[in-house]
Amino acid sequence: MLCEQVFGTLHEIDTVGKTVETVDIEWHEAFKKIHRKTTDKGHEVGIRMDDSVLTRGLRQDDVIYVDDNTVVAVNIPPCEAIRAEVRRDHPRQIAKLCYEVGNTHTTMFRGEDDFTFYIPYHEPMMDKLGKIHGVTVEKTTLRFDFDKSLSSTINNHHH
Repeated sequence: MLCEQVFGTLHEIDTVGKTVETVDIEWHEAFKKIHRKTTDKGHEVGIRMDDSVLTRGLRQDDVIYVDDNTVVAVNIPPCEAIRAEVRRDHPRQIAKLCYEVGNTHTTMFRGEDDFTFYIPYHEPMMDKLGKIHGVTVEKTTLRFDFDKSLSSTINNHHH
């Protein structure tokens, strides 16, 4: 199977009478043009997207293949993340938090409110952020929402 475009989402495509297969795309792979993957049903797929994927990315439930019998959709698996929360009485620490994360070119996502942020997990970052006065950190698992990205690019670059 060759997948070359996004046809919509699972909520928009008629899947009645069709087998729905999913292909796992890790969050840090979602902005890459070319992939070779295997669906949850064991079928190999080649993914070759145009340049629009470089800015939009592949999203949860994007349909990337449709025929008379089969629909293939993207699954972005949950991953380990750091949940960083700035205390309400220390709002200026938001700048410090953003500086420390941005200085390592690490992707950052908005959380539930203006004081909560999510960062891809790795131990050195967890240690560094845990030392910022007025910031609490915890390890969690979640599916990153690219609409809440605070970064200009999505990458997996760590120092």
